[in-house]
Amino acid sequence: MLYIDLMNWLLKKFDELTPLELYAILQLRNEVFVIEQHCIFQDADNKDQASYHFMGWNDSVLVAYTRLMPPELVYAEPSIGRVVTSPAARGSGIGKKLMERSIREVNNLFGNVSIRIGAQLYLKNFYMTLGFHQTSEPYLEDGIDHIEMIYAANHT
Repeated sequence: MLYIDLMNWLLKKFDELTPLELYAILQLRNEVFVIEQHCIFQDADNKDQASYHFMGWNDSVLVAYTRLMPPELVYAEPSIGRVVTSPAARGSGIGKKLMERSIREVNNLFGNVSIRIGAQLYLKNFYMTLGFHQTSEPYLEDGIDHIEMIYAANHT
């Protein structure tokens, strides 16, 4: 059973991750992005080392994760990427909680600045409910339609 309010949320730099945490991150990302979405792509893209890793643990199981990237690593703005929730946890509200907390963590790390993401197009409405708005035309990335979206600084 997943109790979102009782989850253990952790934010770590890459070199602070334990081997078990790193393994759980890679396992969850592969489960969803490679297996579930049938997408063959290079997940290990040399951006993890410069990023922060935000994890949501339910007991000893990683059920939610984002990669928080500093400005200039991908975009001029900081970015939230590799947004993933465990298939077993979906429908519980964990995705929304993950993104709300990720936005707060980006603000804590980098100040109250705009946040740019590359979102899968089918999730556009989900991100819009969080305050993001579309800033690009759809583009194909790893065989999946994406759009850029931005969450404006001083968003209310």
